[in-house]
Amino acid sequence: MRYSKYFLFTSKENPAGAVNISHSLLVRGSFISQLSSGIYNFLPIGFRVLKKVWKVIEEEMDRIGALQVLMPALHPSDLWEKTGRWQTMDNVMFKLQDKKGANMVLGTTHEEIITDIVSKFVKSYKNLPLLLYQIQVKFRDEMRPKGGLIRAREFIMKDLYSFHTNWECLDKTYQDVYQAYVRIFERLSIPVESVEAFSGPIGGDVSHEFMVVTEAGEDKFVKCTNCGYAASTEIAQIKKPEINYKYKPIDKLNKVHTPSVSSVEQLVNFLGKKPQNFVKSVLYRTGSTYILVLVRGDKEVNEIKLEKYIKNELKIMEEISMAKEDDFLKLGSVIGFIGPLNLKDKILLLKNEKKLSDEIDLKIIADLSVYGLKDVIVGANEKDYHFVGIDFDNIEIDSFADVSTVIDGDKCVKCGEEYRIFPALELGHIFKLGTKYSEPLKAYFADKDGKIKPMIMGCYGIGVSRIISAILEAYSSENSMTWTFNSAPFFAYLITINMDDEEQYKISHNIYNGLSNFEVLWDDRKESAGTKFKDWELIGIPICIVIGNKIKEGLVEIKVNPNFPKTISNKKINSEFISKLFDSLSIFITLQEVEEKIKHIYNELDGIVNG
Repeated sequence: MRYSKYFLFTSKENPAGAVNISHSLLVRGSFISQLSSGIYNFLPIGFRVLKKVWKVIEEEMDRIGALQVLMPALHPSDLWEKTGRWQTMDNVMFKLQDKKGANMVLGTTHEEIITDIVSKFVKSYKNLPLLLYQIQVKFRDEMRPKGGLIRAREFIMKDLYSFHTNWECLDKTYQDVYQAYVRIFERLSIPVESVEAFSGPIGGDVSHEFMVVTEAGEDKFVKCTNCGYAASTEIAQIKKPEINYKYKPIDKLNKVHTPSVSSVEQLVNFLGKKPQNFVKSVLYRTGSTYILVLVRGDKEVNEIKLEKYIKNELKIMEEISMAKEDDFLKLGSVIGFIGPLNLKDKILLLKNEKKLSDEIDLKIIADLSVYGLKDVIVGANEKDYHFVGIDFDNIEIDSFADVSTVIDGDKCVKCGEEYRIFPALELGHIFKLGTKYSEPLKAYFADKDGKIKPMIMGCYGIGVSRIISAILEAYSSENSMTWTFNSAPFFAYLITINMDDEEQYKISHNIYNGLSNFEVLWDDRKESAGTKFKDWELIGIPICIVIGNKIKEGLVEIKVNPNFPKTISNKKINSEFISKLFDSLSIFITLQEVEEKIKHIYNELDGIVNG
């Protein structure tokens, strides 16, 4: 491809509103352009990158026997209503009506649609297992889209769905897809971490996320510094200490005046204490039961873990919600100053006075971070007052449970060593769905005995367009993109320093033709050498071939993008020439060697990356 004939318009200026490197570089390099908030055009060079990523994903899906389909982006509401997600996902859905008044939605995901398809065709165990996938545009009504392709309202995903006769079959496919994802990210040279994850609105009991560490991400995960166990902060657990608790009521409470001071941050400043010296009390309601959750002042309640504990351990199945101001008053407390001391006595008194229904119950759950605390501060259930000098066993606690979000320094649930927290960007997510969709959408099959059963399902997503940003966030610098071998829009960038020099032009033309099978972008513009080198650095093509004054000595310069060697495993490089190029970033070779060396570099790297 010749630059002079290509749709490529670079810019020195960072776009307004860009909050990360990838967004800025993609716009400056004319890979994408913004149509509206969170909606982007893929321009020719950006679409080349997208197709490269797409190709790797397709190859790995084909490798595990998945069949590609294409489903509509526009869905009728009835399927979503049958699964209940018309309501539960309302906050992120683009809903509309057709001219007949029928409710429609732009697909945020396709579980309902694929299950409907399979239910109409597959009726026997003989047709299972079945793996179907697509690469399709998705829509999500993000309140605050940002980061370019990282959090967009329209984006491209690969979603794979699997259908099985039993859980054992699903388990095998889950592992096959897991390994396929590992290969995809290895081939794209993206350093991902696989972490145990929360299934969220997609559903299912088991899931894993594939995360890349970057400050540009809005997610976090924890990883043990010793054993390597990793999980999203939504579900990460900590090692439970040996609980030796016996309630010891305190004889005399020491109450201090804290006027209009209710949050931990305010109390830290007012009382001159650390957050760890406080116990926060957070009130929830589920049916007729109130749940008072206690956490150390530097931690937060994890509502995902809390809900799981309430359902699995307390056997309370009603929906849990944050208490409202009226609930605090009903229990004899006040919002902002609620605490665990004497609260049960207050409730008992209110019941005796017939001011509170006998059906009302209170459970006090202490997070594991509260166990062993001494001389802490808690709310006094009275406006503008707190109790001080409280030990954990002065509090009447019903149970201790892991119901807070993990922070740096918490102990690993597997080995007991410390966790570290990492900012991250989610690139892939895989789920074991079970019958969440097959039951309501009647995706049944007849087994060997003729019994009709619901299909067991799995689903597996990858953010295709998001991967593009992830690569840049992993390797690029402020003014220079770095693409990996399998994602680069072109492999080599051919610079002719002086297009008016007949010899330089002729040699460049011959090299360009000789490397026609190796994706070369020839900068044939009549621009300054500085402009051409700046554009090569910005666009991030791995290899640069420079035809300049050295050609009079029969020499051609081969340069490498400074960050590109980081994308290739040094342990696998056998070529002395490539090792030398990667070390020095620039080598002069003879004109006669150019085609041979470029082909050698390509083939060697192809073998390393694609195996």
